[in-house]
Parts: sequence; structure tokens; C-alpha cells
Amino acid sequence: MKKSTSILAMDGSNLLFSLSLLRSEAFRSDFLAVARAFEAVEEQRVSISTVMAFISFVGRVLFASVFILSAWQEFNEFGSNGGPAAHIMAPKIRSFSKHVSSHTGFQVPHFEMKHAVAAAMSVKAVGSLLFILGSSIGAYLLLLHQLIVTPILYDFYNYDADTKEFNLLFAKFAQNLALFGALLFFIGMKNSIPRRQVKKRSPKPKAS
Repeated sequence: MKKSTSILAMDGSNLLFSLSLLRSEAFRSDFLAVARAFEAVEEQRVSISTVMAFISFVGRVLFASVFILSAWQEFNEFGSNGGPAAHIMAPKIRSFSKHVSSHTGFQVPHFEMKHAVAAAMSVKAVGSLLFILGSSIGAYLLLLHQLIVTPILYDFYNYDADTKEFNLLFAKFAQNLALFGALLFFIGMKNSIPRRQVKKRSPKPKAS
């Protein structure tokens, strides 16, 4: 009788051990399944971020191509006097200077048109390259160019509203305002992304 009782006790303990082992195996398999699911989600997130980074790069290239092509054309036509860009800008700068001096009393200093064209060309080229690389400095340079050139070159305010020149210049002015707004949006998004800050460990107090 005692022998049978001991055998039953051993069988019960073996059964409990088997059940605990099965539970541990089930828990392990569930844990591995959850870990694989997290790995799959992480891989998908990394792949999506890679695709979005490539799309962002292509978008910056397409956006900056407007300024790069303009700078390249001005470089090819520069010559010894600044090329056609200097001839176009000269009367517009004189007109803009008269407006500034008549309304503010400030006299715009005289400068060579070829130097102005060279400066604008350099700002567009350098700013575009930095913008393609994702730098905010490039966006600020292009903003500076747009802020100076747009009201001077597209002087729709010098023409009557019912003239052809007014409509053409106003359309160009609005397009440049759109570029200006896109650059502001890029700078805002660039600065709104939180940067990871490395937490400094506080030094442990020394035991006295």
C-alpha cells in the first residue's frame, strides 16, 4: 500500500513537472513570436524611413534645379559685362532705387551690375548645393536671394493693372513667393524635428 502511494506521488510530481515544462515552452514560443513581430515592424519602419529619405532627396534636387539651371545659364552668358542678366537688372535696380529713395530718403549705393549678377549667381549655386544636402544654411541663402531679387526683378507695381506686363510680372512674382514659402516650410520642418539629447549621468556621491 505504501509502495503504491509513493508511486502515485511520483507520477503526480512528474505530471506537474511536465505541465510546468509545457507551460514554459508555450511561454517561450509566445515570447519568440512577439519578438519576431517586433523585429518585422522595426524592419518595415527602417525600410519606410529609407524610402522617405530618398523621396525627400529627390524632392530637394527637383526644387533646387530651378536655381541651379538659372545660375548655370547666367554663368554661360556672363561674358565681360555680366551678360543679358545685367542688362535686364540694370533698369530695374535704378527704378527700385528711385522708389526706395523717394519713400525712405535712403540713397542706394552704386555698384557694377556684373558684380551683382556674379553675387546672385554664387548665392544660388552654393545655396542650391547645400539645400540638396539637406542643410538649413542652403535654404537661408536661397531665402536671401529670393528676398532681394523678387521685388526688384518682378516689379509689377510699376505698371498699370490692365497691362500685359503687369499680369506677366505679377505671375512671376507669385511664383517666387511660392518658392519663398516652400523654403520657409523646409526651415520650419527642419527645426521642428526633435534632436536626440544624450542624457548625462549624474556622478555618484562618494562614500565618506
